[in-house]
Amino acid sequence: MNKLLIITAAIATLTTAASAQDAPIRIATEGAYPPFNTLNADGTLAGLDVDMANALCEEMKANCTIVAQDWDGIIPGLIAKKYDAIIASMSITEDRKKQIDFTNKYYTTPLAVVVPNDSALPGVTVADMKGKTVGAQAGTTQANYATDVYGKADVNVKLYPTQDEAAADMTNGRIDALISDKFVVVDWLNNAGKECCKMLGDVPGTETEAGIGIRKGDDVLRERFNRAIDAIVANGTHKKIVSKYFPFDIY
Repeated sequence: MNKLLIITAAIATLTTAASAQDAPIRIATEGAYPPFNTLNADGTLAGLDVDMANALCEEMKANCTIVAQDWDGIIPGLIAKKYDAIIASMSITEDRKKQIDFTNKYYTTPLAVVVPNDSALPGVTVADMKGKTVGAQAGTTQANYATDVYGKADVNVKLYPTQDEAAADMTNGRIDALISDKFVVVDWLNNAGKECCKMLGDVPGTETEAGIGIRKGDDVLRERFNRAIDAIVANGTHKKIVSKYFPFDIY
């Protein structure tokens, strides 16, 4: 290859990289998983995931748009290129990694079980739940646990399209227990659920990491997000965002 061709190829590579850096980033979140993501009355998105997304975009100096997407279609939408990333409290699991890539974590959470205030359930084990009805949001790690562990031991598992619908049935006494991301139910118990329900306890061995979902092969964007996550953790922005929602660290 002559020098002119080498220079031309180098310029083309640099131009492509620059274009990728400047291209708008489209981000999807659910909008139905408070306090991590929710829709305000005026239709705007809010919550910890949204604040994290905005902080990461600012750190990357990227032009981002954030859209709401139903949970059951959120991974198919990414694969279909409706958006470029998912920031929706999505746990990094081996099954999901078969479909999409993930950044490093931006928080860590265990699962927990909530019950009515007058519940006599002694604990969160399979034996404790035998013969009871346990609710969870479909398509989540808590749904997988409920189905794969509780569901195989004479426990009736009821799955819901959204966390809000599961919480509503918990409030109305239609289920005996609700299994969920601990931080989500802590927020719920401090607000809408405080009159009806109480925390029964964490589910041992269920701690998972939440990461940003990226299309397979989009390594440039994944690494941009990874660098931005490291930066906002280091400069205190991550801690500042979390403190708006929880009085404890979740990283």
